[in-house]
Amino acid sequence: MKSAVVVFPGSNCDVDVYDALKQMGSEVDFVWHKTDALNSYDLVVLPGGFSYGDYLRAGAIARFSPIMKYVVHFAQQGGLVIGICNGFQVLVEAGLLPGALLRNERLRFVCRYVYLKTENPHTRFTTDIPPGKALKIPIAHGEGRYFIDPQGARRLFERGQVVFRYATPENEVLPEANPNGSVENIAGIINEQGNVLGMMPHPERAMEQLLGSEDGRFIFRSIMSSLKSNIPQPSTA
Repeated sequence: MKSAVVVFPGSNCDVDVYDALKQMGSEVDFVWHKTDALNSYDLVVLPGGFSYGDYLRAGAIARFSPIMKYVVHFAQQGGLVIGICNGFQVLVEAGLLPGALLRNERLRFVCRYVYLKTENPHTRFTTDIPPGKALKIPIAHGEGRYFIDPQGARRLFERGQVVFRYATPENEVLPEANPNGSVENIAGIINEQGNVLGMMPHPERAMEQLLGSEDGRFIFRSIMSSLKSNIPQPSTA
């Protein structure tokens, strides 16, 4: 298995993702945003950070980086893609995922641990997550409020595209567990085909109990298990 970690000017979680994937047994390359091919990879990761300084709005400029047309093609061909935090913002700007990421409800940067409920345990990103477990994963963002209109939100739930929601340590989805005002506490979604995941929390920062949590391993382990066994993509319809 071989993974690509795309590096934009301003990425700052690329090394964390690289290390997480290495721990999971994948070969990993840093891929500069001007690279013009992704043919040799099984997984592409858009890491967190502040691509292009988040000028205009988060992810808006990175969406036009040369690498992105190859990321789009890779995804359209069924390749596995995950965008974390700023990477999620880039995927939305590129049209690979629906909705928008807006300024946090209280207009403040939020950096702390949150808990995630796994809404869809049958995706290629969630199969190794223990049933009923609330994942303890950190967030660090100023523009992480997921927004989509009510009709769009209903479609996401109906099609199983909502993967993670902000929850309490007891795995209950409650308003007080929502750190940024996201619609329906949504923290992560997939595309209709089930091969592109965007999430605001940082699983690559939750790989060691010494640092507060190792729950991020469940997500990366799910990805690696999927790639190893070549599991067909589950339907989200």
